[in-house]
Amino acid sequence: AGSLMTTKLSQPQSTLAKSLTSTSTNAPYFKAFESTEIPPYVTNCPSNGLCSRLPPDCMTCNTNYSCIYGKMTTFDCKVKPHVHCVDENNHEQENFTINMTCQFCWQLATSDYVCTNSTNCMTVSCPRQRYNATCTVRDHIHCLGNRVFPKMLYCNWTGGYKWSTALALSITLGGFGADRFYLGQWREGLGKLFSFGGLGIWTLIDVLLIGVGYVGPADGSLYI
Repeated sequence: AGSLMTTKLSQPQSTLAKSLTSTSTNAPYFKAFESTEIPPYVTNCPSNGLCSRLPPDCMTCNTNYSCIYGKMTTFDCKVKPHVHCVDENNHEQENFTINMTCQFCWQLATSDYVCTNSTNCMTVSCPRQRYNATCTVRDHIHCLGNRVFPKMLYCNWTGGYKWSTALALSITLGGFGADRFYLGQWREGLGKLFSFGGLGIWTLIDVLLIGVGYVGPADGSLYI
């Protein structure tokens, strides 16, 4: 009986010891895995390139509160973890400075960011319609504040209609409504067709309206 008690007690103890051993050895493994995991931004950071030319996502910079809007200002920056860069003498460094214009990202020129487009608004309307766009600063541009920001933009999408084609059809075959058919305006096209271009008056008016861009595609897009 005594040996049976000893066997029964020793078995749970050995199981518990294995459990504790397993837990203690696995915990450092997971911590090491988390610490060595490479962040997603590293793929966009050139290795051993100049620190001053790194994309903004590869560094963190201190705000220079003494900068004057619109003027070039020096900012103190530091590379993010797992990012390697060098100075002009090919020496690896972590802390460096960059020069950039003191302005917020939403104040940049339109060529410095890319915005989403909308095909649900009318480009040919009075007053001209706007839409809510989400804009993202280009990788090589440095600025203050959020690099992704909302902005109200004019509708500027195109459905592939050519202004030159519409004008040529209006001059040559406008009396048969070819210009209106081309622009997707079927009702007006049928009206011109059965009225012989409004006895020529409607044809002349359409040539003028299409020429100045007042009459556009029926889907509300811009000419290309």
